[in-house]
Amino acid sequence: MTKISYLTEEGFRKLKENLNHMKTVERPAISNMIAEARDKGDLSENAEYDAAKEAQGMLEMKIKKLEDVVSNSRILDDSKIDKSKVQILSKVKIKNLANKAVQQYTLVSESEANLKEGKISINTPIAAGLLGKKLGDIVDIQVPSGKLSFEIIEITR
Repeated sequence: MTKISYLTEEGFRKLKENLNHMKTVERPAISNMIAEARDKGDLSENAEYDAAKEAQGMLEMKIKKLEDVVSNSRILDDSKIDKSKVQILSKVKIKNLANKAVQQYTLVSESEANLKEGKISINTPIAAGLLGKKLGDIVDIQVPSGKLSFEIIEITR
């Protein structure tokens, strides 16, 4: 069963650019490495050749996985998403009730997650616990370090 990925237009574009780069730049570079190693003679004891073949296998695996993600992706239309509750693409400001720290996250698909930009995957415990909740809700979320309580103080797009 294929897994559908929901992406923003920007995230979909980045995935396609990455896939194109792998196919048009990295794949030919590895082919050249294999050809150069093959030219050096006996392949049975050629570590360079073995390494290049392994790199080729890894790249082809990445390309296949990325092709699957791209082909099973759906681009989300932000204008059609219910803004009254937390969903994918929601920007959620939450307050940790234990230490009063306020954090803001944007809930995105796994392939678009980037903690430095405040984008967390909907598959993380915090995002999963917030999905479907409304403004003012108190949410208890089980994380690896224990149970945390958050209050949803803002939901935007």
